[in-house]
Amino acid sequence: MLEELKERVYRANMMLPENKLVISTWGNVSEIDREKGLFAIKPSGVAYKDLTPDKIVVCDLKGNVVEGNLKPSSDMPTHLEIYKNFTNANAVVHTHSRWATIWAQAGKSISAYGTTHADYFYGAIPITRKMTDEEISSEYERNTGRVIVETFVSHRTSPSKMTACLVQSHGPFLWGEDAISTVEKAVILEEIAFMAWHTEMLAYKKETTTLKMQQQLLDKHFLRKHGDNAYYGQQG
Repeated sequence: MLEELKERVYRANMMLPENKLVISTWGNVSEIDREKGLFAIKPSGVAYKDLTPDKIVVCDLKGNVVEGNLKPSSDMPTHLEIYKNFTNANAVVHTHSRWATIWAQAGKSISAYGTTHADYFYGAIPITRKMTDEEISSEYERNTGRVIVETFVSHRTSPSKMTACLVQSHGPFLWGEDAISTVEKAVILEEIAFMAWHTEMLAYKKETTTLKMQQQLLDKHFLRKHGDNAYYGQQG
């Protein structure tokens, strides 16, 4: 089972450069086996061209390496905080994708301007507060996860309806059912970030509130796919 998990996480990580979400060694993907209490993650600083399934690192829920000869991603403690606090998170994806990172660097959430956004994310993609000097200097990566969780608690946002967050001055983190589908969601987030930026630029003289889609339309598009009475796609 661990070999299957490592293979899936390897494939998901390789999808990041394939979809131009990262360059160099940026970004990482992990997936958790909650029954075993173990998760697989990309090793730190390994170029994608050199990545193989056997190099994927397996960690326990204390962050200890239980399988693999390489160090796990430096963002591993961030992934761990998300797994511990968001029970719907079975995979975590972090990228430095261009457009989503532009929003993170600007310290701005991505408002829901249209149905493309609403099909996948229920409302604005939230932005965290700036981290304190103490949070940065001590346990930085773990505190990155904590500030994501804090954002959802303080905004009373459901991590099952909103499965992405922009870390201010850093970039996007997403979570989902499995590694592959969560990377696919990261591709969608990048496109949404691109469209939102251009929407604001095109209509910059208008009040931002007039650009936001109607709440009823947001509800319709999100809930027809993800609600209790969802009807989008093939049933049964």
